[in-house]
Amino acid sequence: MVVDHHQSHLKIIRSGLSTLVYPLQYVVNLPIEAAEWVTVSLVTHNKLLEENDRLKHEHLLLSSKLQRYEILEVENHRLRNLLESSFRLNEKVLVAELIAVELQSFRRQIVINKGQREGAYDGQPIVDAAGIMGQIVHVGPFSSTVLLITDPNHALPVQVNRNGLRAIAVGTGQSDKLILENLPNNADIHVGDLIISSGLGRRFPSGYPVGQIEKISRDPGEAFAKVIIKPSAQLSKSREVLMVWPFENTEEVKSESAEVATK
Repeated sequence: MVVDHHQSHLKIIRSGLSTLVYPLQYVVNLPIEAAEWVTVSLVTHNKLLEENDRLKHEHLLLSSKLQRYEILEVENHRLRNLLESSFRLNEKVLVAELIAVELQSFRRQIVINKGQREGAYDGQPIVDAAGIMGQIVHVGPFSSTVLLITDPNHALPVQVNRNGLRAIAVGTGQSDKLILENLPNNADIHVGDLIISSGLGRRFPSGYPVGQIEKISRDPGEAFAKVIIKPSAQLSKSREVLMVWPFENTEEVKSESAEVATK
């Protein structure tokens, strides 16, 4: 061993012995390595299962939040439209929410969450961001019932925006259809004409959209044309509406002017 240490005479022998012993070492270590591989595989599998469950849970939470954000975005868009509509009205308004919808055969009514506490009154006009919806027919302490313009018992003084031709828009019981009455066969009207409120009767604000002419039927044997209007208001979609006090400011101005005149 001393001679081999200094002169390496047994190097070839050691190399040969190492070659012979290596298979034995491999066989001896194989169970240990297999056990370690199985342990690592099981641990990795369990970690993957735990991580998968965690990711599923996070995905569910994120999906729920995303849906909520989308709902808030749509609601924000509706409220912005209502705000723009309130500026266009230039009158006292109040936002109300729908709490019930009554759509029985030939009956179109909704219930809003504002009543006597907020100053609601019978006949008060209700609008949305796109057009006139109807008027209040019953006021309670905390809620009000609104008769929609599509109800067969509802009539609304209107005029053709293009030429000022006046008529009456009557409900049909269908959510997407009004009938324009009192227009003779030779009336200057066209499909697509915008119909607005005339303000006659001092109930609805004048110049607010009611709908567009969708169809005109002229029968030579009849005195008046049959005109179908598609409402501008989103009667079956709106969640928020505007309560309007169309003549309150006018009355205040008149009373103030009268006081000044007496002084």
